[in-house]
Amino acid sequence: MSDVTGTDVMEAAAGDASAPVIVRLSGVRKTYKNVVAVEHVDLDVRQGEFFTLLGPSGSGKTTSLRLIAGFELPDQGHVELNGVEVTDLPPYARDINTVFQDYALFPHMSVAENIAYGLQAKGVARDEIGGRVEEALRMVRLADYGSRSPAQLSGGQRQRVGLARAIVNRPKVLLLDEPLGALDLKLRQQMQSELKSIQAEVGITFIYVTHDQEEALTMSDRIAIFNRGRIVQIGTPFEIYEEPADEFVADFVGTSNILPRDGQRYVLRPEKIRVAPQGHAFNEAGLHSESARLVEAVYVGQFTRYRVALGDGTEIVAVRQNLDRATGEIRSLPGTMVEVAWRPASLFALR
Repeated sequence: MSDVTGTDVMEAAAGDASAPVIVRLSGVRKTYKNVVAVEHVDLDVRQGEFFTLLGPSGSGKTTSLRLIAGFELPDQGHVELNGVEVTDLPPYARDINTVFQDYALFPHMSVAENIAYGLQAKGVARDEIGGRVEEALRMVRLADYGSRSPAQLSGGQRQRVGLARAIVNRPKVLLLDEPLGALDLKLRQQMQSELKSIQAEVGITFIYVTHDQEEALTMSDRIAIFNRGRIVQIGTPFEIYEEPADEFVADFVGTSNILPRDGQRYVLRPEKIRVAPQGHAFNEAGLHSESARLVEAVYVGQFTRYRVALGDGTEIVAVRQNLDRATGEIRSLPGTMVEVAWRPASLFALR
C-alpha cells in the first residue's frame, strides 16, 4: 500500500479546478462613512465548491458575503453570478439564498410549513411543493419531523430546518453566515460533518463565513483569508495551514512558531516539534535537534502543550500526544533542560 503524501491531500482537497466560476467579485470596495470595510477584493468561487471566508472580526468577510447576497452595494467594483453582472440587483433578483445564525424560523408554523414558505411565495404549484419539501427534509436528515413545531426541536435540528428552507429553493449559491456559532462545541462539530455531507449531496455552491479556523479547515474545499478588508491568501486547507502567505495567516490559522534563521523567518508548527528529556537520542536520521529550557507544560487531555526557550532566547510551543503515561516525565520538570527536534523540511520560509 502506497503512502499518502501532502501533495495527494492538497490535490484531493482542491476539488474540480476546471469547474466554471459561479461567483466573481472584481475590484470590490465598500466603505461605511470613513471606515473601509472591504478594499479591492478579487474573488472567484467555482461551481459546486464549499468555499469559506475566514478572518477575525472586522476583517471584511461578512461584508463580502452581504455584497454577494445584495444586502449591500459596493462603492466600486463588480459582482457577477454565473457570468451575469448582478452588482445593482436587489437580493430577491439574485439566484441566492442565505442561512443565518439565528435560524429565523416562524414559530407558529410546522417544520414542513416553514420549508414550504418560500416556494409558496414564488407561486410554485402545490403538488410540487409537497415533494420538494419531503426531499429537503430527507437531505437534512429530518424526514420524520415535518409535522413538528420549531419549539420541539434541538438547536442542531432547527439549524437543519433553516438549511432545508434554503436548499428547497434550489439556488445556484447558498450563503451561510456563521450558522453554527450559537451551538455548543460537540453539536457544532457534528453539524460541520453534516453540512459538508449535505453540500456534497445537493451539489450547490456553499459560501461560508466563519472566524473559527478549525471549522474552516474541516469543511472547506478552499478558503479565503481576510485581514483588514483585504484577502491575504486563497488556498486549500492544506495550503493555508502548511504554506501560509505571511505571518498573519501563520498566526491566525492554528498555532505557529516564527523562527528567525540566517536573516529569514520560518514557520514551524507545534505538532512538528518533538520534545524529550535532556540526553534523549532521537532515533531518526536528519533531524535538527538542540537543547532548550522548559518554561511551561500544560496537560490538555489528548496532548500536552510545552513552551520552551531555545538557546538564543526564542520561545516556541510544541505539542505531544499523550499516547502513554510517560509524557508525565517531562511534565514534572518545568525549569529544567530538555531536547527538542524537528525535520528541516518542516520549516516553511515566509515570503
